[in-house]
Amino acid sequence: MKIAVVGATGLVGTEILKVLAERNFPVSEIIPVASEKSIGKQVEFKGKQFTVVGYEDAIKMKPAVAIFSAGGSSSLALAPLFAAAGIPVIDNSSAWRMDPTKKLIVPEVNANTITAEDKIIANPNCSTIQMVVVMKPLHDKYKIKRVVVSTYQSVTGTGKAAVDQLFAERAGDDSVAKVYPHKIDLNVLPHIDVFLDNGYTKEEMKMVNETKKIMGDDSIAVTATTVRIPTVGGHSEAVNIEFENDFDLDEVRRLLSETEGVIVQDDPKNFVYPMPINSHGKDEVFVGRIRRDESQKNTLNLWVVADNLRKGAATNAVQIAEYMLKANLL
Repeated sequence: MKIAVVGATGLVGTEILKVLAERNFPVSEIIPVASEKSIGKQVEFKGKQFTVVGYEDAIKMKPAVAIFSAGGSSSLALAPLFAAAGIPVIDNSSAWRMDPTKKLIVPEVNANTITAEDKIIANPNCSTIQMVVVMKPLHDKYKIKRVVVSTYQSVTGTGKAAVDQLFAERAGDDSVAKVYPHKIDLNVLPHIDVFLDNGYTKEEMKMVNETKKIMGDDSIAVTATTVRIPTVGGHSEAVNIEFENDFDLDEVRRLLSETEGVIVQDDPKNFVYPMPINSHGKDEVFVGRIRRDESQKNTLNLWVVADNLRKGAATNAVQIAEYMLKANLL
């Protein structure tokens, strides 16, 4: 089938093409779509070259699905045009996530809510995705009351310019454009996205609001602090979860190890725990440092790591398409 990738030349767009190839999604033709300056360029997929086209030509080519990673303003403008032509859109931007008429999907959690009427489906924020994959089996078993999360997020979450800034600073090169308000190399920025009137950043409030929507439970209280660190690839999270009911640690490990898309790495005595350097290029969510919070009852501490360009973006979008194909929605 024909698959359109809108934003095909960007960091996440490139990763989407890679994931489609690796997971052997049944693609007969890739339709790479990008901004005007990229039209006519070549994009490689499985050894073949495909020419970048504009959105109007892409719609005329009638792809079975369009996977968007072109930024919020482009998604707001273009996704409805694809949807109006009967082409389902899976969108990676924040444009549609909190729209009450659009589904916000993490396949392991709520793919079963997608219907044939859903023509624009939102892909959640990267840091939210990896957290809810781990939360779902625990919520089903013990019922989550409250989550306190602190994130340690890679510069790749900001994009290529941020990676360039990090390596330029490391090389002592001051000529590269800055995307952060401060130096990122050998530093930590408690600041992702813009600050809001309540003192939280937009990224922090995404985690609060998206978690409730994906889990389908507004009673779950969430508070977040999101932090940018000088790593390339892989977001890490310290997650503290308070439950209604008590739990057994061995049962928690068993539940998580039996959860699709989760790999438990929890042997601290042998220095085995998730790290972003080991999550590169992987589609799974890794969890470790599983331990009871001894400061209050029914509360668990976890360390959660995933590749933000893969499960946090590209892989999750492709998995949505895989589910839709299996459910005869494409």
